[in-house]
Amino acid sequence: MVEGGVTSVSRTELTEFWRTIWRTPYIMRLALSAGIGGLLFGYDTGVISGALLYIRDDFKSVKNNTWLRETIVSMAVAGAAIGAAIGGWLNDKCGRKKSILLADVLFVAGAILMAAAPAPWMIILGRIFVGLGVGMASMTAPLYISEASPARVRGALVSTNGMLITGGAFLSYVINYAFTKIHGTWRWMLGVAGLPALIQFLLMLWLPESPRWLYRENKTDEARKVMEKIYPADEVDEEVKALKASIEAEKAQEGSIGENFFTKLKGAWSNVIVRRGLYAGITVQVAQQFVGINTVMYYSPTIVQFAGFASNSTALALSLITSGLNVVGTIISMLFVDRYGRRRLMIVSMFGIIACLVVLSLMFFEAASHAPRVSHSESFNFNVNSTCPGFVQASNPASWNCMTCLKASPKCAFCSNGASQYQPGACLVSDDDIMYKCHSEHRVWFTEGCPSKFGIFTVLLLGLYIISYAPGMGTAPWIVNSEIYPLRFRGIGGGTAAVANWVSNLIVSETFLTLKEALGSAGTFLLFAGFSFLGLVAIFFLVPETKGLPLEEIESMLQEGYKPTLFCCKGKAEEKDSAKRISNK
Repeated sequence: MVEGGVTSVSRTELTEFWRTIWRTPYIMRLALSAGIGGLLFGYDTGVISGALLYIRDDFKSVKNNTWLRETIVSMAVAGAAIGAAIGGWLNDKCGRKKSILLADVLFVAGAILMAAAPAPWMIILGRIFVGLGVGMASMTAPLYISEASPARVRGALVSTNGMLITGGAFLSYVINYAFTKIHGTWRWMLGVAGLPALIQFLLMLWLPESPRWLYRENKTDEARKVMEKIYPADEVDEEVKALKASIEAEKAQEGSIGENFFTKLKGAWSNVIVRRGLYAGITVQVAQQFVGINTVMYYSPTIVQFAGFASNSTALALSLITSGLNVVGTIISMLFVDRYGRRRLMIVSMFGIIACLVVLSLMFFEAASHAPRVSHSESFNFNVNSTCPGFVQASNPASWNCMTCLKASPKCAFCSNGASQYQPGACLVSDDDIMYKCHSEHRVWFTEGCPSKFGIFTVLLLGLYIISYAPGMGTAPWIVNSEIYPLRFRGIGGGTAAVANWVSNLIVSETFLTLKEALGSAGTFLLFAGFSFLGLVAIFFLVPETKGLPLEEIESMLQEGYKPTLFCCKGKAEEKDSAKRISNK
């Protein structure tokens, strides 16, 4: 997914993980309590995809205003970008625990605002609140888990948080589908997110602050008490010493690069190693968004409707496929990212993404070309006032098909032929009363896409797109950003790349429906294929392989300047590693 990574975990780490939590269940309780933030992160970013279908049906202003629909979706992203920035400061100022508690308050407030919203503006306000919570949770939950867990199981526990993000997104699709037959549909979909946030709030009240933060604040006795609950008694003294040494080194590094954000950023950009690391880190984060992944995650049911499935419940059911495959792809990434490397997985992933987007574009083009014709007799079958004004006034109405009808202004809809969806149908005014009349004659009402025999193939291609994306571009960019910067610049480097990710996410989510109206579904997906190709080229030339390399080698590689090689050849880093091993012998 999207804004959080699932780190790779070796078999040894998993074995140690189960052994440790069996001996110390408190660690798992701590990780799962904080990890609910990851679940909420995934749920609140995914739930809008289904809720939007019903919000659109309840508010005419949303149905008739593309920008308003995009804003409802993207304001959570805007809020998340701000929340992530604020979260970093709050984490240091107030502690990890209080930051998580504040995120929960924002989640609950946002859920209540959205569930009770009498108008779209209140939904947007609720989405901003939820977005702030998402941004803070994305920064704080993995940090709290990593700082309050033993090093030997830290990777597995942080991966649990990442899996909860992906699982939360899948859960949102399941809950969306479950509420399709219940009165108030979208209000339940959006409001139910307040429940896990409330549970996390209550659980966190009984959990301690991060021992690392406590030690930094000179609360050494409190920090030691927390560590006594996490580590065996014979390891506590050693771990306290290691924590003290780590924090002293961290403070020394902060003194060398400055505490002010802009001072840190200037220092990072003036350092050739960090600058080249930022080229790579920002490249993969921007490319991750401009392949169009969040158009699928935020608008998946809408895209399914573009493909010719008019029913909201059918669109949601088919969207479960894409969300489920995202979980599968994430698990595949955890298993293979250390075996095949970050760079290779990203490049293979990009080839798959580009192929899927191009074929998707062709599918939508064929569907538009073979859309059912508009019949004059069918269109006037209801009554003259029901017929689409654009069709009535058209100089050549015989050339109209379903797609022409849906693009008409004022907005019109296509009522399928009673005998078969693929035969000529009626182009009518998009109005609820006319829609009910269309349904009463056992016809199907289309407002987003047209009847198409290509529809099921489009859904399968979306699934293949997700499978291509998740194992490579879904997780590898976050892993690259955790490895490519020198330790003293890791915070500023990773933070800058994360901001680039959120901003790119905002641009894509705020413009998708507008692009669709301007370019059509085929043109929009072809545009994303073009962006993906540019991303592939940038990754090939700017992003080195960091798999298994110590920090010193990564720094040396960036200092000299990275020179890309094809898969069939040994990479420069591998050659250096081989030479080093030979010289050691």
